Amino acid sequence: MDLKQALAERILVIDGAMGTMIQRHKLEEADYRGERFKDWHTDVKGNNDLLCITKPEIIIGIHELYLEAGADIIETNTFSSTVIAMADYDMQSLAYELNVAAAKCARIAADKYTALNPAKPRFVAGAIGPLNKTLSLSPDVNNPGYRAVTFDEVVAAYYEQIGGLVDGGVDIILIETIFDTLNAKGAIFAVKKYFRDKGIPELPVMISGTITDASGRTLSGQTLEAFYTSVMHANPLSVGLNCALGAAEMRSHIEELSSIAACHTSAYPNAGLPNAMGEYDEQPHETAHFIEEWAQQGFVNIVGGCCGTTPDHIKHIAQNVQHLKPRPLPVLETAL
Repeated sequence: MDLKQALAERILVIDGAMGTMIQRHKLEEADYRGERFKDWHTDVKGNNDLLCITKPEIIIGIHELYLEAGADIIETNTFSSTVIAMADYDMQSLAYELNVAAAKCARIAADKYTALNPAKPRFVAGAIGPLNKTLSLSPDVNNPGYRAVTFDEVVAAYYEQIGGLVDGGVDIILIETIFDTLNAKGAIFAVKKYFRDKGIPELPVMISGTITDASGRTLSGQTLEAFYTSVMHANPLSVGLNCALGAAEMRSHIEELSSIAACHTSAYPNAGLPNAMGEYDEQPHETAHFIEEWAQQGFVNIVGGCCGTTPDHIKHIAQNVQHLKPRPLPVLETAL
């Protein structure tokens, strides 16, 4: 069964937070470094993507927990695996290797669970994060025209990342947590260019934006409809929302997206809004209740969790949507 066939038959479940699960291991600097980087000249604690090389067994274990909970799609641990983001640790040269290693970790776990139940195939989504530099906004309040990065640099960084993910064996390219659509356009351009250059069939692309507050806009100022219109030229498998908001706050935006999207829709909210300590208190059954209602209303095709969500959240979500029908794709009018 391929991905599109699975989407036609049921609501698919994507995994939950990677960072939340890594935190449970209470890793120290030495754990991140491993033997290979024990003499690295900067601190690397917090570089979660590096664990795909230094502690792959932890990453594979987290993937397996989400698969055991019922996830159909697992994301690679590559949110920051670009030359731009890795500059924080002076590890730009590792970008390609990190993506290959992360894809292989996820591939091992997904293939294991597909073999256990071939009727429920598991898919690996190569996660492409938004970068820590933005093309639409200036980091200097005194110089609004200044940009810390160029479009060509963004495209080059994403191009290298895509190459590592594809070589590592992913099934999907997931451009996620988009707060700046221009960065996302750089990623889309890099995807198209990569597959064109290599002369190989393009992998399905999932696109997931982030509505940052009650205004209903992305951080760079777009409305949801404007964001959707800006990325549809990519002919994505799905367009959706993740992060920033809990399910309660995300509902109206998911309803709007479901009414305009010509493709599948996805939604993976945070476990509510963070408390005063920056932690997430929404319980698994609460998150699942919200998402079940979205599914009953016919808003979604792919659901899961973002910050603060755990395998227990994913288990409850999977159970609550397993008997509900996926959102039917709209029938588009064609010009005569």
